[in-house]
Amino acid sequence: MTNRRSLIGNSFAKKWRLVVTTIAVTIALGMVSACSSATDGSQSKPKKATAGPTASTLAKNAKSDPAASLVAKMSLEDKVAQMFMVTPEALSKFKGSVVASGEQTKQAFEKRPVGGVIYNSANLQSPEQVKTMLGNLQKYSKERTGIPVFIAVDEEGGTVARVSGSKGMGIKPYPNMSEVGAGKDSNRALQIGTEMGKYLADLGFNIDFAPDADVLTNPKNDLLKYRAFGSDPQTVSNMTAAFTKGLQTSKVLATYKHFPGHGSTSADSHKGITVSQQDATQLENVDLVPFKDAVAKDVKLIMVSHVCFPKAFGDNTPASLSKKVVTGWAREKLQYQGILITDAMSMGAISDNYQPAEAAVQAIQAGIDIVLDPKDFDAAYEGVLSAVKAGKISQEQIDKSVTRIVATKLQLDAAK
Repeated sequence: MTNRRSLIGNSFAKKWRLVVTTIAVTIALGMVSACSSATDGSQSKPKKATAGPTASTLAKNAKSDPAASLVAKMSLEDKVAQMFMVTPEALSKFKGSVVASGEQTKQAFEKRPVGGVIYNSANLQSPEQVKTMLGNLQKYSKERTGIPVFIAVDEEGGTVARVSGSKGMGIKPYPNMSEVGAGKDSNRALQIGTEMGKYLADLGFNIDFAPDADVLTNPKNDLLKYRAFGSDPQTVSNMTAAFTKGLQTSKVLATYKHFPGHGSTSADSHKGITVSQQDATQLENVDLVPFKDAVAKDVKLIMVSHVCFPKAFGDNTPASLSKKVVTGWAREKLQYQGILITDAMSMGAISDNYQPAEAAVQAIQAGIDIVLDPKDFDAAYEGVLSAVKAGKISQEQIDKSVTRIVATKLQLDAAK
């Protein structure tokens, strides 16, 4: 079965390589435009977005839209795989920390070509080791699907630095973003983002789960008090915009987190349920300010938190599983048309209260495009696949999400 899939994947990749090359210049121009947006954080209104493609539109535009063309050729199994980002250990089933992309990884990717892989400090030993590991994974993706794989890492600086915090990488440490924000010098954030983008791109990463766009309204928030740029919405907006511009000069995509805001909480969502008492007006006037700016600047990824907002939304559903938050606010209120990714689903706020399949299905039903790091990837994947086949998740919704994912990957490919 693996050999058959490999032959299909290789044929598919060759067939579409010419398509990707033909549209490279046009897509690259769009990427450059997004990366060179203003960095002063001014609260420009989110531009009005067009509605996502319907199933009939996808079919009609398949010839003119390269992303839709690729999606139209994918099997349902491959589409669902694109909607997951997992650790290399979850992908390959390797016992221990993965430090190479060898035959076990290749066979696993052939079987399930996931949309992305997230690496942690334990996977990173030296620059050359990382370059080889990520380069091999990217090669497997091109051979199997004809498009890049998202390769992500948490590199905020300060206390969250998977790359510069690993001794073998030989990269200088950066200060906490709370210190950078306190200086109110957006050029410093720009410089840090630029430097990080350069070394991340050189290593082979194309997504950074940064900057932290949370407005720290609770000074007792131990999870974010050093990671957030500050307590003033405009300062946070200025700093995140500058950091993003710097990062994306190297074609490493920024990810604003943790929508719709984690700065008012006191509990750690890694450990269990986290509740914010912000009401809708407070979210609108404070927490959403940096995210509105991200929408206006066409930031490609926004990470949705696991925080519950009973006063704002009337229930205790984690934001990542809430249609009111994901579709109602991110898609409809902010008119965001980029990729919406969950925070890690292995965190206690989700894994202690939901089964992996249940959580993944509910997240996608809410409007999520990519499910990040489920506690049990196999169970989550099979759960989503079964939900689509049973009609609990529409094929149209899957196509919309995968088209967003593939379009962004084509932009990355063309911008090289």
